[in-house]
Amino acid sequence: MLMLNHSDDAPVNRFYLVRHGAHDEFGQLLSGRAGQSRLSEAGLLQARKLADWASRANASTVQASPRKRTQETAAIIAQAQGLPVETVNALDEVDFGAWNGRDFAELEEDPLWHEWNSRRASAITPGGEQMADAVTRVTAHLERAGEVPGIAPAMIVTHCDIIRGVIAHYLGLSLDNMLRFDIDPGSVSTVDIGHGHARIIRINEVPA
Repeated sequence: MLMLNHSDDAPVNRFYLVRHGAHDEFGQLLSGRAGQSRLSEAGLLQARKLADWASRANASTVQASPRKRTQETAAIIAQAQGLPVETVNALDEVDFGAWNGRDFAELEEDPLWHEWNSRRASAITPGGEQMADAVTRVTAHLERAGEVPGIAPAMIVTHCDIIRGVIAHYLGLSLDNMLRFDIDPGSVSTVDIGHGHARIIRINEVPA
């Protein structure tokens, strides 16, 4: 359990870190911040299952990255709860720089891509951001939100590597090890934040 800076009366809030549903570029392109594809039929089904899951979890807040795939997923979840979607730039995808929108087959020929995937704690993207910087902006947002009474349970709709990085951070793992677990499309990973602590409850739960 990670110790955080906090006030003594900070509440404990539960955050459901949701990976968006599958989309038309899934598995072909590194969509990053360039991708504008819509959810596929599979992704729409995943979003509807997430909406049902959120109802059972009594979600009171829905926040999302500004990317189209996260916005569409969040909209389906939020509509089922009668909630608005709050767009939060801090939840955005990793900025992959020149890799945004590139074909994965092309990236496999780039030595820097392989270095990035083996040394996430220190490798950099070409003109983008380091993984550690992405994790810092997201965890800072969650920890600020974790001080707000009534915000939780909150559905936080974001991206695969963002969720991996956040979980690795709160487990005390090096970001070099963040690819050792999966975060599937349409999955939920649960973290409690408050009273100066962060506790991982579940990882990669896929609603049935």
